[in-house]
Amino acid sequence: MNVISEIQRINDLELTKGITHTSASWHTKYKDSAWINVGNLPLNLTEGDVICIFSQYGEIDDVNLVRDKDSGKSRGFAFIKYEDARSCVLAVDNLCGSVVLGRSLRVDHVEKYRLPKHVQEREDERIKNGERDDDDNNDESDGSERKKGVSVAEAGHAYKGQELASSYNIHTGQDLFAAPPKMGSDDQRDLTDGGEASTTHHIQHKDMDKAERRRRKEERAQKRREKEEYRRKKEERKRRKHHDGQHDRRRKEDKRRRSRSDSN
Repeated sequence: MNVISEIQRINDLELTKGITHTSASWHTKYKDSAWINVGNLPLNLTEGDVICIFSQYGEIDDVNLVRDKDSGKSRGFAFIKYEDARSCVLAVDNLCGSVVLGRSLRVDHVEKYRLPKHVQEREDERIKNGERDDDDNNDESDGSERKKGVSVAEAGHAYKGQELASSYNIHTGQDLFAAPPKMGSDDQRDLTDGGEASTTHHIQHKDMDKAERRRRKEERAQKRREKEEYRRKKEERKRRKHHDGQHDRRRKEDKRRRSRSDSN
């Protein structure tokens, strides 16, 4: 069972039991995290497109669309941080399984978000050098001190001081209603490879589902055979007990007849 169907199954179960928006909900585990993970994104979407889709459920503080280091092309998944952690629940419940440009989005909570390696190194270097940003200065003016060794990155940390890998930016993204652009041979090859990979992944999941269904079917058949065997043995014991009882009664009756005949 994949992530999408499992989340939908759990949500349906919570609706049936009436435990949504309560402490018994599975979302409660992630109430302190404002990050979500989005997978199976169309490769031609940009940061702006991702924000356009997910901002309908809350104000977005940060987005990290993971890209290939060499080519700069999207790898098809992203991490998104909302201003309010409750927006994560809305995004997971409403957008997990939704189809965008032919792909079903996989949306799930992130319990503990780890900064990208290059951002973590930059933050560690900044703390090591004793540098402070405006937020740190404001914190100090309020009388609070930041704990040493704890890296806290500001919103937009993933792309601070970097150029985006495409002509699109956070304000102008992919036009989802425009006619598909003409693709060169390289783009066609990448799209074909992506489609083949997606098809292969789908086939693998399908095979796994078939194997799982076959395994469950065999388990049910085995349980039925065990029940039938138990029932058969139980009936056999009852028949033996009944037969032995009849034999004992006949033997006692014969003994009484012999004793009467002897007395006469």
